Amino acid sequence: MFVHQILGTKKSRDVLTVRPDASVSEAARLLSEHRIGALVVSADGRSVAGMFSERDIVRELGRRGSACLNDRVSDLMTSDVKTCSLNDRADQILTTMTEGRFRHLPVMEDDRLVGVISIGDVVAARLKEIEGEKIALEDMIRGY
Repeated sequence: MFVHQILGTKKSRDVLTVRPDASVSEAARLLSEHRIGALVVSADGRSVAGMFSERDIVRELGRRGSACLNDRVSDLMTSDVKTCSLNDRADQILTTMTEGRFRHLPVMEDDRLVGVISIGDVVAARLKEIEGEKIALEDMIRGY
């Protein structure tokens, strides 16, 4: 299974982004409003400057308290962002995310942001794929 197949199963391919100069409070509102765990940080909506996740907020809240809500997203974001392409395989993505201990990966095509894939998206797609393989094997055993 490939990234483009997984993106095709998502309800929406819209990518929510937040500007690097937005406040942490504004980013938290977007995360909550859209019920998502991370935002791509982008000045233009096409390039990736970083990733900003709920974990970034929780880490800073634990360290500094609510004062961090007035910081800029660029102050807390992960700037060394790994990305994937539409033709990357799901098993490769799962390994990358597990080893890197992150849950969201921007999808790029020709240096342009085209989607975001979460570890939940990958796991759900793999489970569906495995279920299909299981059914095919059962049918083979039964002689269908």
